[in-house]
Order: sequence, then C-alpha cells, then structure tokens
Amino acid sequence: MVQLHAVSDREQVVDTMIGLTRLSSLHRVIVAGSGSMELHLALRQRGFIRVATAATCRTPRGYTVGLIAGHNSLQAIEAALAEISQFLGASAAVAVLIDCRESGANMRIRGKLEQMGFRIEAGVRCQQGFVLSAVRQGFGQMENAA
Repeated sequence: MVQLHAVSDREQVVDTMIGLTRLSSLHRVIVAGSGSMELHLALRQRGFIRVATAATCRTPRGYTVGLIAGHNSLQAIEAALAEISQFLGASAAVAVLIDCRESGANMRIRGKLEQMGFRIEAGVRCQQGFVLSAVRQGFGQMENAA
C-alpha cells in the first residue's frame, strides 16, 4: 500500500512538471537530479520520446524544457541547474522539484534561477515537495551582449 502511495506522489510531480512547463511531445527535454532516470522513464511512458538525461545527452544546445527531480540537497539542485543550463535554448522552460528541508531552499533556488536568466512563473506544492517553474527569456540577447 505504501508503494502505491509513492507511485501516485511521483505521478503527481511528473504531471505538475508537464503542466507548468506546457510540455508537448514536440519539445526536447533534458532531465537531471537524483530522480532523473525515473523521470526519464515516466516521460517516455507518457509518450514523450525526445527526452535525454544530462549524463547521456549528445546535443550541446536546443533543449526547450529542463526538469530536475529526486531527493536532492540544495547544493545538488544548484549543481543540476548548472549542469542542464548549458543544454537549454534561449527561451527554455524549467521545472525544479524542491524537496529538501533546508531553510531558505526555495528562495535560494529562485535566486539561482533568476541569476541564470530565468523568470519565475509559478510554484505548486505537491506531496513530495514544491515544484517551481521558470522561463528563460532574452537569454540569447544577454549572451550576445557579454
């Protein structure tokens, strides 16, 4: 019975991430975090075939959605954001599951996303934590100016 509850929690997170990023089967998705393989498989089961993990990715740019999930510490989430940001396009969307109990984790992740050129769009509380979504806009212009 506990296992069924865990499955429904995971599905809730995946569904929330799909909804917040407006993910469609046409998008290229990169996933990271300690739950990246579970997330990868869950997306494939839902018909999303253009999914890669940061570890298996062969294309350096052009992903339109990045997803980070799993039981991660604050430092692990920040490292996963840095890892996938190099693969994301200029107008990419991200969704991050913040499940750590460290004080100020939500605000620190928000700050890191804004520092990376993302604008926070929404946050939704789930059974496993808090899913934060953001969109990168005008990042290509910022790269050209630098």
